[in-house]
Amino acid sequence: MLIGEVARRSGVSTRMLRHYDTLGLVRPTGRTVGNYREYTDEDIRRIFHVESLRSLGLSLRQIGSALEDPEFTPAELVGDLIRWTEQRVEREQELLQRLRAVDATSPAGWPDVLRIVELMHGLDSPSAARRQQAVLARAEDVRVPVELLAGAVLAEADTNVAGALRWALARAGGDGLATVASGVSSADVDIRRRAVLAIAGMAGDEATAVLAGALGDEDITVRGNAALALGARGMAAAVPVLVALVVAGVKDVDAAEVLGGLSSDPATADRILDALTGELAAHPTDAAVRIRLTQALFELGAGDVLRQLAEDDDRSVALVATAFVNLL
Repeated sequence: MLIGEVARRSGVSTRMLRHYDTLGLVRPTGRTVGNYREYTDEDIRRIFHVESLRSLGLSLRQIGSALEDPEFTPAELVGDLIRWTEQRVEREQELLQRLRAVDATSPAGWPDVLRIVELMHGLDSPSAARRQQAVLARAEDVRVPVELLAGAVLAEADTNVAGALRWALARAGGDGLATVASGVSSADVDIRRRAVLAIAGMAGDEATAVLAGALGDEDITVRGNAALALGARGMAAAVPVLVALVVAGVKDVDAAEVLGGLSSDPATADRILDALTGELAAHPTDAAVRIRLTQALFELGAGDVLRQLAEDDDRSVALVATAFVNLL
């Protein structure tokens, strides 16, 4: 079969077939009566072998080695191809996200596009100071995609930069809740912590609902921050977690203040008082826990219980309780 017929039937261009011939990948071995080169059935099978390996991403050099070396083992090469392909897909996904981020701003001209790209480069910087500067120094007239900021909030490990991103997210307008809320279900506890902190700064019933769902998180920091935010919104459902924070000594001062705010409702105040006194009974000899509970009781204005604690067997607890009674 001559080269034109092979190209027509195989879908491989005559130019590529000649290139294969030059490289020695597929050389037509037959000859016509007029001494023209002719592809045999074996040559055509080899063409399809080459095309099959090309479809996997192998270079022509690698294909030549694979076809000529009888001891060639594909396992290592295929493993490399998998890694290269994963990296390429990751780069393309990043490019797609960048393009969508730019498109979301509805840029009026190339200067707007360049400012958004500059922001994205700044957020990708290995320097925390550079990332923070990129967030805080953006132009007022540049609309920043909320999804871009929300995604950066979930990925940012630096406390200062994360705070700047949460501030920028609040200023950007729009609703980044959906993107940030996806982090609440992440297997990575650090992402869940960042997500809850970001959502705590968002208003609305949907944000409150997401925070309520985080009260059952296995990580005390996640559920604690959710409880602090919900308690500040007057949600009595946060009481058990807030009391647990006081007992554990995790943001116990903040938790006590929030419990004090919730106690403005008489029914909730009774519930909080019962929970705190129950913990006192559960920790009869742990002075540190009892002191933290005493501080929380002071926030509630629970004078009767504080007077009882002023006579506690542990002197440090008694002294703290006495000081609070005097303040009341």
